[in-house]
Amino acid sequence: MSNELINAEFSKRVVVKTDELPWIPSPQVGVERRMLDRIGGEVARATSVVRYAPASYFPSHSHALGEEFLVLDGVFSDEHGDYPKGTYVRNPPGSSHTPRTAPGCVILVKLRQMRSDETDRVVVDTNTGHWVSDDVTGVVRIPLYSAVDGETVAIEKLAPHTARSSYQVSGGEEIFMIDGDLADARNLYKSGDWIRSPAGSVQDWRTKGGAVYWVKRGHLPPRGLN
Repeated sequence: MSNELINAEFSKRVVVKTDELPWIPSPQVGVERRMLDRIGGEVARATSVVRYAPASYFPSHSHALGEEFLVLDGVFSDEHGDYPKGTYVRNPPGSSHTPRTAPGCVILVKLRQMRSDETDRVVVDTNTGHWVSDDVTGVVRIPLYSAVDGETVAIEKLAPHTARSSYQVSGGEEIFMIDGDLADARNLYKSGDWIRSPAGSVQDWRTKGGAVYWVKRGHLPPRGLN
């Protein structure tokens, strides 16, 4: 694959309905991708939804600048363990593994987006995670990761008829909808929608029936990296 730029300007807001994207074959049979943002070819700074067919695998490889993923469906496995739907894994720079799956799986994965000095591996099963209250009534979260530079990752849940209004994300925000409905002044978002808002954005979210989503904040550069 040649060098690609997909949603590479991080100062712009992006919304992708991932369920409407085509599945693009990877170099490995049985592994396909829906590309959300990307800078590079097969070795790329990338955010993707990746689907593994049943009994498929990917050859052993390392992650020079790290990898994080959330299992959206099925069971993802490697030599370190089995990770069912709802598991968040963060593999630090320099780590390696051999991914595989027995039943098949779908994951949201981010590659080459970690600090070079990050060393700890993180695994959180959100099915058994502890929900903590936010400072906004009706909002709870399962913290997944936080760093001194302001980057945070969490699963957030909004109760029905909850608003999370007028907060600024100085380092940007990414949301991947897992369940329910989420709205702002522009649109209504459902399961599978990915929303990336640039640094300095002021967010106004509300939900009618309740919402659950993966969210990452404080990590976006002001411009593309190309």
